[in-house]
Amino acid sequence: MKHLVLPLVMVVGIIFGWAVGMPSFFGDVDLAHILLYILIIQVGLGIGMRPDLSMLFRNFNFRMLLLPAFTIVGTLAFTLLAGLIFVSDDIKDILAIGSGFGYYSLSSVLIAQFKSVTSGAEAASVVAAIALLANVVRELVALVSCKFLSSKGYGYAAISIAGINSMDVCLPMIVSGNNDRNLISAALFHGIMIEVSVPFLIALFCG
Repeated sequence: MKHLVLPLVMVVGIIFGWAVGMPSFFGDVDLAHILLYILIIQVGLGIGMRPDLSMLFRNFNFRMLLLPAFTIVGTLAFTLLAGLIFVSDDIKDILAIGSGFGYYSLSSVLIAQFKSVTSGAEAASVVAAIALLANVVRELVALVSCKFLSSKGYGYAAISIAGINSMDVCLPMIVSGNNDRNLISAALFHGIMIEVSVPFLIALFCG
């Protein structure tokens, strides 16, 4: 149910904007920047306060960097391919949407913020709404498929599909039925690296 909260909030916003209009203080640029900075700080706090962070550093080896790298490259490659086949929009917008990796809350806010500077608030809100829905769908697909893939011996594929959710909501399903002792560390590290990459990639494609 919690996965439907943000889409429902968006629907409420659409209805409110259509019926009432935009409150004047929402157009304050400083307010938007302050909220964005608070969200980024919350991401950093969430990573720094993880009780398993020290364990990840102790178990770290450079091969662990390959999995998030492959997730990023694979996701962006297929996002680019889908964008070239199915839509005629700016390919940078399509890549920004794919750069959410299932992180629907942060990615949609970042896209709305960065795109509003270059393309205006209306165009930015459209791309942000698509990003929200696309990344919610990715998380739902991961929730459905991760346990099956991991139980068949494809634990690392499940981690990659989960995107950022490999370190939280999808983690129990990834490790369930799989005896690979390195899977937990790989899933946690993968999720953290993907989370860190999201702001940088969206800023790159929306800049």
